[in-house]
Amino acid sequence: MKILFIYPNLYAQIGFNYGISYISGFLKAHNIETYLLNINEKLGYPIEHERIKRDVLSIKPDIIGFSVLTNQHKYAIEIASHIKRYYDAPILFGGIHPTMDPYGTMTDENIDYICIGEGEEALLELLKNGSPVSVKNMGYRANGNIVLEPLRPYIDINKLPFKDYTIFDFQQIIDAKDGWVGLMASRGCPFRCTYCLNHKIMGLYKEHGHLPKYYLRRHTVDQIIYEIEYILKHYKRIKMFIFDDDIFTFDKAWLKDFSEKYRDVTDIGFVCNAHARIFDEDTAHYLKNAGCRIVKFGLESGSDRIRKNVLNRHMTNKDIENAFDIAHRFGLHTSAFVMIGLPHEKKEDMLATIKLLAQIKPGRFRWSLFFPFIGTRAYDIAKKANQIDFKKINDLDNFTDNTCMDLGEEENLLVDKIKSQFCLFVNGYGNMDGEGKYLSLVKTVEDMDSKTWEKDKDKIKALADDLDREIAQKGLLHYTVRYNPFMGVRSDWEDDSLSS
Repeated sequence: MKILFIYPNLYAQIGFNYGISYISGFLKAHNIETYLLNINEKLGYPIEHERIKRDVLSIKPDIIGFSVLTNQHKYAIEIASHIKRYYDAPILFGGIHPTMDPYGTMTDENIDYICIGEGEEALLELLKNGSPVSVKNMGYRANGNIVLEPLRPYIDINKLPFKDYTIFDFQQIIDAKDGWVGLMASRGCPFRCTYCLNHKIMGLYKEHGHLPKYYLRRHTVDQIIYEIEYILKHYKRIKMFIFDDDIFTFDKAWLKDFSEKYRDVTDIGFVCNAHARIFDEDTAHYLKNAGCRIVKFGLESGSDRIRKNVLNRHMTNKDIENAFDIAHRFGLHTSAFVMIGLPHEKKEDMLATIKLLAQIKPGRFRWSLFFPFIGTRAYDIAKKANQIDFKKINDLDNFTDNTCMDLGEEENLLVDKIKSQFCLFVNGYGNMDGEGKYLSLVKTVEDMDSKTWEKDKDKIKALADDLDREIAQKGLLHYTVRYNPFMGVRSDWEDDSLSS
């Protein structure tokens, strides 16, 4: 029995698909052959249908399973429709998109089955039975109707076989990401942010009688240490580990144990996510002791109104300031995630985000443009406000280049200005030069109408770059874009190995 996974990840950041790795390891442990087409132009496999056809016909899989993100859905559909022309095997869509929008996903005739939620046990049962009927977590058509089977309980991740790294060209991914290696120590998140899929998935499982308290599950420290040792033994040129857990620091007892064991394995640093409201000195101590290089916080907005009423993120600016102060006192480099173009966001809300960054002075910050994922409460909020441009939503490949939100003429223009010159805005409102030069340029940008802004964008960038050089010569703290177009890094940061 063979399954071919196809992972479209085009025109976006290179990612390692944990779901495929887990499922492949599980299926291989049950004597199922697994294969993967990792469709990513940065990894040398662009969307070339003749090449895909050759690979499909060479493998001759019994089933073809796509792992589908919402922004990649259109590419998955395109690939699936081509495969249907020359190969007769069931096509299954799994991952975030079909979980969030199962009925919408099943309306496409090229898709035979979907898998909702976690897929290890569901796919094994599907392959053994040869039919999705009565297989929990599966969706399919019967007599012209869409049938969604009940969900099975959450799997105990500590009993899963070891993830399958070999299904990927993992060394190629490491090299393409300049030595950064992703890890996942847990599944789930205890919080209910409206823009994230977690609250939707928890709701689904609760509807099927599975208690939400079991949603956050963590591997044992020893399992993670073993995984790190495995990677270090089998792969080269590793510069940094990055834990992609939604919140790595949630369990302090686990973190303490990890901090004591990690140093015995490697002196390679790591990066992780934390939550500002539950970040304290003990947590900072454990991270520093273990060798953490960057601790990342999701702030999303500097506006209390937006955080509370739109995002369901119940933390205050004081919580955020305290968390960054603690991290900095313990010598941890910090990273702040923020979004602009949020539903109901006004100029004062966007500027509140700018001013908060200027106040806390993170080591770096990354910005994205809000994207309304179907199935989330944030999608419903944006749709109810009539602020989604549905003509644009399907054209977006990522969350950094463009937005599908329509907040109004003035707000749309400001979103584009900030997106294009985020560092300038933070430098300006933080008075980084001490003489108001940055702020004067910011005010010039703010006063521009849309025609002037479009005409003078490049001129503004040149002026901002000139100011950056002047401030750098004076040795003053400021932010410049580094590593990628949506990251501002503080000028006192000198370690170019930490690029993500």
